[in-house]
Amino acid sequence: MPLYFYRIRNGRYSGASDQAAEYADRSIAWKEMTSVCADMASGISRKLKENSEWQFELLDEAKQPVFRIRIVAETLD
Repeated sequence: MPLYFYRIRNGRYSGASDQAAEYADRSIAWKEMTSVCADMASGISRKLKENSEWQFELLDEAKQPVFRIRIVAETLD
């Protein structure tokens, strides 16, 4: 089974997990990623600053992005 890693980016901070997760295929990996993100979303949105961006990525075995979920906070005036 393919190995995947998670990475979070927030401003200048970027950190990837050292522990790999195994998923049978990309659709299962996507479903698990969205579930994990949903669990974190309320905490993230409470701490998000104006004009900032938070990213959650699923990386393949070579640590290249496969999927990315972004939460963007923008001031529109």
